[in-house]
Amino acid sequence: MNQYVVLSPEVAGALEAGRPVVALESTIISHGFPYPSNVECARASERAVREEGAVPATVAVIDGALRVGLSDTEIEMLGATPGIPKASRRDLPVLVAAGATGATTVAGTMVIAALACIRLFATGGIGGVHRGAERTFDISADLQELAHTSVAVVCAGAKSVLDIGLTLEYLETYGVPVLGYRTDEFPAFYTRESGHGVDARLESPEEVAAVLKAKWQSGLKGGAVIANPIASEYGLDPGRMDQVVAEALRKADTLGVHGKDVTPFLLARIHELTAGASEEANKQLVWANARLAARIAAALGTATS
Repeated sequence: MNQYVVLSPEVAGALEAGRPVVALESTIISHGFPYPSNVECARASERAVREEGAVPATVAVIDGALRVGLSDTEIEMLGATPGIPKASRRDLPVLVAAGATGATTVAGTMVIAALACIRLFATGGIGGVHRGAERTFDISADLQELAHTSVAVVCAGAKSVLDIGLTLEYLETYGVPVLGYRTDEFPAFYTRESGHGVDARLESPEEVAAVLKAKWQSGLKGGAVIANPIASEYGLDPGRMDQVVAEALRKADTLGVHGKDVTPFLLARIHELTAGASEEANKQLVWANARLAARIAAALGTATS
């Protein structure tokens, strides 16, 4: 094991025993929701994984250590402490060398999960190609991580503030399979529809596990996107969300918000414009993804044993 990776006793025991483990990110705690809603969401995500028979491994950088599996006190700290930086791949060596703390993004979580030999990761939505990227070159590091790191990411598609068509083109270019879980259409986070298709539709955790096994055991490195649409009862109206996203983007442009501040700003603005409905949808899709990831992790363990 990498000298900088520190596993919790529960995660270490589960990995040693061959039990299914699911990685969870920590940026959703530090930047996803206001306190204490963020902490409640993180705890509920871990419960969802446990209820499906797997072990949750929330990932973060804590005092310079790449931590896999956090205590309840550490989750509380990440949620209650303002100003904790996001930790993507580029940030990890700086935080480790400084003995600092950071909340891992999708990319950062994938890096650390792979170091700990964890293959399944559940999140809300992946990052992608931002609208206007032909001018700004603003493309999430999540996409390159998916191209190179052999961790499967269960998500509700890409965040609706992104250019979803270009995001899927990017993933295709780098050979990342986009697998629809019981859907032919790639979801757009708050909504079940995006107008774009997936590479393959799969109907069960066992089918997903079989694809992942075929990919990795044949020597094809890199991740996979498992697109799990938000449940119909929690999804928001696509037409209304198009209007809300457009208004949030105009506001960000007016205020000159750019770089890594864009997505948190847009999500906060969307929360305001939907009177909190987007927050409830976000929580529900995160929990659903955690449950599905646990089922796939269990099926993958059976498929590879």
